[in-house]
Amino acid sequence: MSLPATTSHNEPEHRFTSSLSPDDFKALFRGHPGGVAVITADAGDGPVALTATSVSSVSAEPPLLIFSVSALSSASAVLARAETVVVHLLDAHDLEVAKLGSTSGIDRFAQTHRWSRLVTGEPVYHDVRAWVRCAVIGRMDAGGSTVIAAHALQAQLERDASEGAALVYHNRSWHRLGDHSRID
Repeated sequence: MSLPATTSHNEPEHRFTSSLSPDDFKALFRGHPGGVAVITADAGDGPVALTATSVSSVSAEPPLLIFSVSALSSASAVLARAETVVVHLLDAHDLEVAKLGSTSGIDRFAQTHRWSRLVTGEPVYHDVRAWVRCAVIGRMDAGGSTVIAAHALQAQLERDASEGAALVYHNRSWHRLGDHSRID
């Protein structure tokens, strides 16, 4: 069965008579770990950042990725207007940056030694495993979130994946994956 597509200007064609409750849906995905990224942008009013576990590669040629942003996020208004974003792909060494992007009510750019601007103007955090500068190519409203599609333009790899331990979010907590957690 295919679900009806939604866009930022159209309502879905069908309404479903039953649905999982928000609590049941959250409980379902607590058991599904996600890689951790921090997304930064500046649409002209100052930089914003948020931590996301929804980043996913879509295509290698052209190089595309997607992520989602809750309408409740303090960064959502800027991400709705930004033409470019920087997606920081984190490992366990970057836990403090992940926590910074996920903490409400703070200035995520107060510690000026942690970040700078690329020559193109986007805010970028220093010394993270990797970052990729992207052009936003599409947005789609999906429930209380917006799914953003982006084309990778430029990247920097500070640490290869084999040098660190992956950072994942699972069951409301941060986890480190490494050789100790390998099961094959």
